[in-house]
Amino acid sequence: MAKNTICVWYDKDAEAAARFYAETFPDSAVGAVIRAPGNYPSGQQGDVLVVEFTVAGIPCIGLNGGSAFKHNEAFSFQIATDDQEETDRYWNAIVGNGGRESDCGWCKDKWGVSWQITPRVLTEALAAGGDQAKRAFDAMMTMQKIDVGVIEAARRG
Repeated sequence: MAKNTICVWYDKDAEAAARFYAETFPDSAVGAVIRAPGNYPSGQQGDVLVVEFTVAGIPCIGLNGGSAFKHNEAFSFQIATDDQEETDRYWNAIVGNGGRESDCGWCKDKWGVSWQITPRVLTEALAAGGDQAKRAFDAMMTMQKIDVGVIEAARRG
């Protein structure tokens, strides 16, 4: 396990989530699946307790901790995309697998984890500042899934 690891709390589906992420994103994998050595408040001995996984190169663990805590947008995975095809692929994988759309490139997977599917052209436009940043920002504010062509056109004015 890495020295610094992101811990993501799940009700009971950490392994299913980790497997979905590993199938969806490059440089992702499922590692150790650790089972509970005894009963605990939201599970029993032998249930999957912790799953080690990597999402796009970031080490994580999924903890099956029960329903005490829920995900919200205060935590999200941000995936940088190179073009519309890649943006569509990730967005559609998350939303099409029981997730839901939100605004400005955000969506949630079926476990409630938030994702930002962010084309690099948007990040670059915002970082450039000035009028092109304002135009790209204004365009983004009208979108759910980011439309790369619209952002590129907004940058140009």
